[in-house]
Parts: sequence; C-alpha cells; structure tokens
Amino acid sequence: MNLVTGATGLLGSHIVEQLRRRNLPVRVLVRPGSDRTWLATQNVEFAEGDVTDRGSLVRACAGVDVVYHSAAKVGDWGPWEEFQRITIEGTRNVVEAAVAAGVRRLVHISSISCYGYHTREVTVDETFELGYKLYRWAYYSKSKIEAERIVWEAFRAGRIEVTVIRPAWIYGERDRTTIARLYHMIRTGRARILGRGDNRLNVVYAGNIAEAAITAAAMPEASGQAFNCSNDGEITQQQYFDLLARAIGAPPVTRHVPYRLAYAAGFVLECLGHALRWKKPPFITRYAVWLMGRRSYFSADKARRVLGWQATVPYEVGVPNTVRWYEQHVLGHAKP
Repeated sequence: MNLVTGATGLLGSHIVEQLRRRNLPVRVLVRPGSDRTWLATQNVEFAEGDVTDRGSLVRACAGVDVVYHSAAKVGDWGPWEEFQRITIEGTRNVVEAAVAAGVRRLVHISSISCYGYHTREVTVDETFELGYKLYRWAYYSKSKIEAERIVWEAFRAGRIEVTVIRPAWIYGERDRTTIARLYHMIRTGRARILGRGDNRLNVVYAGNIAEAAITAAAMPEASGQAFNCSNDGEITQQQYFDLLARAIGAPPVTRHVPYRLAYAAGFVLECLGHALRWKKPPFITRYAVWLMGRRSYFSADKARRVLGWQATVPYEVGVPNTVRWYEQHVLGHAKP
C-alpha cells in the first residue's frame, strides 16, 4: 500500500496517477470537505484526516509500505504560523505516524528553494548547503528546510528509510494557480520577460517528478539520498513563454523588465503587504521574480545518473497539455 499526502494538490495528484498506472494500491489522505472528484476516478482508498491531526495519520499509515509526503503550505505568502503548523509540524506528525506504523520508506517532497536564493551564474547540485541568503519573509523556504531537518533526523536515528525529492517550479494538469496567472497575463498582453530572457529556467512537469519519486521509493540505494528533480532538459525563460503563448494562441511575449527593478518592486510590495496585513499576495514578490529571472541553475544530473530519470513528458508536450486542461476544466471551453 502507498499513502499519498497532499493528493488533491498538483504534484500529489500526479504521484497518485503514476502509481495507479503501475497498478499499485493507493491510499490518499484527504481533509473533510476537500474536492475528491478527480481522485474518485483513480480507484483509490480514501483516508479522511489531516497532517495536523496525528491520530488520523496513524490510522492512514496502517499497513503502508511507502508514504509519499507532498502536503505542505504552498506559496510565498501567509502568516508564519500557518507554515509552521502545516509544513513543519505536519511533517513531524507524518514521520511519527509512519515510524509507529512500521512504514518502510518515506519519500519526502521538498523544494530546490531550500538551497536559498542563489542568483549569480552558478550550478547548484545536492552537495550545496541549504539556506543561502534567505530573507526575513522567506517562510516557504524556511519551513521546507525545517521539515527536511525533521525527516533527516529520523533517518539518521535509524527509524525509517528516507528519500528526499527536491522539485523546482512545477507545472502540469490540475494546476489551478500558476497556470491561471500566466495564462491571463499572456492572453491580455501584460506578461513581461525578466531581464534578457536567456536564463535557463528550472521548470518541471509534475508527472515527471512523480516518476522519479516512485522509482526512488523502490531502490535501496536511494534511501538516505536527496535528488533535485529540477528540469526536463534545458529551456530558457523566453522559450518557455513562447511555448505558452503558442499554446494559448496569443502573440509572443516581447516586452522586458529589468530583473533588479522587478525584484525591488517585489520587496516594496511585500513590505506594504505585511504592514497592511494583506490576505492575498502582492502582484509581484521577490520569490516569484527569483523563480523566473534568476541566472543560477539547479542540476538534475544526480537523479538522471542514480535513478535513470528522464523526462517522459517534454516541454513541447507538457506545456500545451497543461494549457488545454486549464481551458477545458477551469475556463470551461475547448479550443477548436
């Protein structure tokens, strides 16, 4: 049995999909009232609960061989208490429940943002230390680093096998946040390229990450290892926007904004947002600018070498499929 937390989210749903394609049994932890429409099509077992409720996790972990822990507080906005409760304490609860149930392997979904905010032209691999130049409100990255610390502590104590997957910027079907923002910015002509646009992006299809996680879970040598699942090959910021624009049927994005100007604007808006206690994130944040415009690159060579991981779905297929899914399932229409 395979337990997936965060199964209603983007990556969690793709882990479920890939497990079922392999005809492997799947149990999903779902909160009361969550949308289970798509999961109900996958022939999975439902375990009602929450990562903040250790008792529900103990029940969900019963008889489980592998836990894929992808639940977290996602995004770069919100009070620190939410990140602490969901990402940090939620991970602690998952670890304790998995250990108590005798789970063999915990596959923990982390993030390349744990490395911190490298911006210069450097290639970051798994040998780099975590937490480089984190700023005050980098709550997402700080919480993911602390969650990793909890997981590694359990592994070093010999309590459970652990594999850590560090994805980059994820896209794919069932993404209702990032694709929505990009789609409407490109459709309305408001999208801008940050800097020259020739920087390599770390963007990766959710299904490809899921394949890496499932492969790693079955490999004894992957226990105690972290893997950057950070790209599906080389693609620049301009090339990514060009693929999106073609899939949307919109003119290419040609207007540029200096990276430092956008970063400074993000800082000012964050200050205003925190001072005024905005519930929703600013239109621009430093994290979003860093994701899109940085010149640092995160290597996935270790995953390709150790796991034999390759992109089953390339950008030329994944980007149009994601756009079509958004148009059909969110906007409610299909392109002719």
